[in-house]
Amino acid sequence: MKRYRILSYDFDTRASILKQEVQDTWEPDVKRLWQNNKIQIKEGLIAQFGAFGCHQKIENFIELGASPFSIIAFHNKFLRQAREAFVIGAYYPALTAACSLGERILNQLILHLRDDYKDTNEYKKVYRKNSFDNWDLAIDTLESWQVLLPDVAILFNKLKETRNQSIHFNPETDKNDRELALKAIHKLTEIIVGQFAGFGPLPWIIPKTKGAVFIKKSYENVPFVNKIILPNCHLVGHLHTLEVKNDRWIVQDDHEYEDKEITDEEFTELFNNR
Repeated sequence: MKRYRILSYDFDTRASILKQEVQDTWEPDVKRLWQNNKIQIKEGLIAQFGAFGCHQKIENFIELGASPFSIIAFHNKFLRQAREAFVIGAYYPALTAACSLGERILNQLILHLRDDYKDTNEYKKVYRKNSFDNWDLAIDTLESWQVLLPDVAILFNKLKETRNQSIHFNPETDKNDRELALKAIHKLTEIIVGQFAGFGPLPWIIPKTKGAVFIKKSYENVPFVNKIILPNCHLVGHLHTLEVKNDRWIVQDDHEYEDKEITDEEFTELFNNR
């Protein structure tokens, strides 16, 4: 009767808050709250990144957009570093970091999951190596294994184009490093949202559960979900509760449940109406 609930994730919505315009039609208390939040965020950014050139740094931060709501996987730390490089104006390091991280994600997925696909023709091409710099091979392999979702495979190919344009010598990069860095980080963000999101219309997520994200029963043994998604989850029944302790979710679930299987739809109904 239980399902896995995603409880480990990473996100940063400060850029979205700064980008939101305070409307004249809002109630005074609401306007004041938003204005105070914006001031506090800007003060925090200045403390984090330094006062010198702070206006450009804040503009860079806003233009990056929100950091994606993502499970904890291979990318979180390095995406944060790429974003921070862009904020301080280190555009070429941010560009190369975003492209390298794309390649790193492809490598990590193959190395973590290839043993589950030993019976495939693609396995013969990747089982001997411990790293892969051929993006076409990596993308095609993961797509054939149905690890990468179709839209994500397309995004990886677009990031590959930016990577080839930037990493290999191109005089134009001297002039458009900021533009290319922003493009690469945005494309990488789309990849993470499309493959590693902690919520949303991904095929392994049960839809319409109120205020929580659960994994479909039929996907629990799918290699990507089993090895990448489930480590961010807790197996819970529909009556479980959560409490926060030391900035971490603590699951309370000492209820006795019937020893039977139920459909995802039945679990959703039980959870939503508990």
